[in-house]
Formats: sequence, C-alpha cells, structure tokens
Amino acid sequence: MARFSVTYWIGVASETEARARALEIAVEQTVEIPRDIVPAGYIEDEILGQIESVHPCTDTRGGFLTEISYSDDDIGDDFPQLLNIVFGNSSIRTQTRVETMTLSPAITTLLSGPRFGIVGLRERTGVKRAPILMSAIKPVGLSTAELAGLAHQFALGGMDYVKDDHGLANQKTSPFTERLKACTDAIGDANAKTGFATTYVPNITGPSDQIFERAWMAKEMGAGGIMLAPSLVGFDVSRALAANPDFGLPIVSHPTFGGTNVITPTIGFSHRFFYGILQRLMGVDAVIYPNFGGRFSFSRDECLAIVDGCTCDLGGLKPILPAPGGGMTFERVPEMRDAYGDNVMYLIGGALLREKSDLPAACRKLIDAVRTGR
Repeated sequence: MARFSVTYWIGVASETEARARALEIAVEQTVEIPRDIVPAGYIEDEILGQIESVHPCTDTRGGFLTEISYSDDDIGDDFPQLLNIVFGNSSIRTQTRVETMTLSPAITTLLSGPRFGIVGLRERTGVKRAPILMSAIKPVGLSTAELAGLAHQFALGGMDYVKDDHGLANQKTSPFTERLKACTDAIGDANAKTGFATTYVPNITGPSDQIFERAWMAKEMGAGGIMLAPSLVGFDVSRALAANPDFGLPIVSHPTFGGTNVITPTIGFSHRFFYGILQRLMGVDAVIYPNFGGRFSFSRDECLAIVDGCTCDLGGLKPILPAPGGGMTFERVPEMRDAYGDNVMYLIGGALLREKSDLPAACRKLIDAVRTGR
C-alpha cells in the first residue's frame, strides 16, 4: 500500500531519545495503544506509523528530525482525518513540531488542491510577470458607503485585488450583504471607467451555518474571489469550496487566530508547512502572512521558507501566491522586490490609506514602484 510521510522536529539530546520519541509519535498518531499490544499483521505492518529516518537537526534548535510514514488507509477519504494523522494528539506535546510532509498519489486524488494558483490568478488579473497588488478597505466602523468609496478609489488606481479587512464581518455599520453589493458595484463602476480588471474579495468568515451561503452570495453578486480565515472557520472549508466545480472563485487565506501555530520554534508547525504546504492542501490560491520587517516578528528566512512552501513541487498540486502583509511601505519596495521577485502578491493597506487626499494617485505610484522600479 502507498504511504505518505511527515517530518517532525524533536527536541531531545540523544539519538536514543529521539528514536524513542519517534516511536511514541508513530504509535500516538495511528493506533493510540501501547506498542506491545499492537495486533500483528495488517495493523502492525500497514496502519502503524513507520519510522523511516532519524538524524540530527543542523539549525540552532539542535535536536533531531525524524521522518515517519503513514498508510493511505489511515486517512480513509477525508481531509480532517489526514490532518489528524499528521499532527493529532502529538500536537499537544512540547518539543515536537511538524516541519514538512510528502504526499502519496491517494492524497493528491483526495485533494484537488488550489483551483487557480499562481497561473490562474495571473490570468484573471492580466499581470503576466510582475508582482500582483492587493489593498484592503478598513477600518471597522466605517459605513458601507465609506468602505465602498475606498474600494472605488483603489480600483481607479489600478490595484489588482481589493479585499475586506479581516475584521469586517456583519457589523451594524456595514452589514455583509449590503457591503458586498456596494463594493462590487463600486469596483465595477471604476473598472468601466478605467478599463482595469480590479477584483473585489469579500471576507466570508463567519458562523459555520453562514459561510457557504456568503460564499455563493459573493459569486452570484459578481465578486471575483473570497477571503476566509481557516484558523477561525476550519481547514476543510476552503477545500470544499475549491473542490466544488460550480463555485470557481479564487480563495484568499487570512492568518488571523493562527499565529500560535508557528511563532514558537519548538512546537506547532514550521512556517513553510503552515503557510505553504497546508494552504495548498486546503485549496487556497493566495495566502496572506506577516511580512518580515513589519509590525510582526517573522524573519526574512521564515518568510522565504513560506514562499518555498507555496511554490515547491507538491505532488502536482498547483503553486500558490504568497501574499506578505503588515508593514509594507513605499520605501520598502526595493527590499521586497529583492526578497520575493515576481511571484508574490503584495498586500498594502495602511500605507496607501495615509494617502487619502489622492488615493488613486498613490496606487499608481505604488504600481510604478513595484513593476517598473521607479
């Protein structure tokens, strides 16, 4: 039977300890009974996790890396169970972290992955090589008319995508349905005037019994994509939307509520896995994450590891656009271009909103800086 594998970092001092901990993970993630009573035959040979390798970790954490393989039969036919096998009960332990994983053919059959990815998002924007640009309407508390006005100005300036701030939900100042229509109409009006193809991306994050309704409403009203926060709504929501052949809108992932999964280097997930590989498994087309040098603590190396997770070979699943945000400014454009190159979606909000006296002109200035170096 085919197997997939997960590489874990284990914070112990010796290889003997590492092998013992690796065996604990292999047992815990599969049979969850003492090793000495695992039934012989199919369960022991196939279902039980198998230690493939154990070797020292060469980064500053020390410890060891272990690769453990799991049977396709462990996951059945659903994505949540795959995640349960990858890091279920073992996620409760300290000094244990998921670094990466390899896929089996069965997983790539089960998970269709991103519908659009980098190539599809470029086709929708018409931007063939340069970075794609996204702005955000905010803050919470503005009226629907004010938010739609901002969306209109961003579109007049030629931004590729205009999204809701992740804090915009269904507040009384701007109810979801009202905002969806107003912003879609505002951007459509701007596009008609300029010939640009700006896309509105509403935030559909909300109660579980309303998420899919909001997603389909966005499609029906003419939005060009949707944004959700997987750490709030669940990792399977984007997979279900991406896999639905009748939905067909790009999905943008927002990192809110997920920071504790990555910010401690000895527990949780590597940045590469959480913001790259996992997002592609979920069917996300672009993933927002905190940029280095901004108001969050991600390092340049961690951000570049995210880019690798978004774009590396992953069993045929499409590469997706990394979308660094939080601290993007005009002055940092050369630094960002040097770090990320072309295959990136810059998310810039506050720095543009500061230029409210002529927001379209500020957008055009940013586009020139990012795409022509001027």
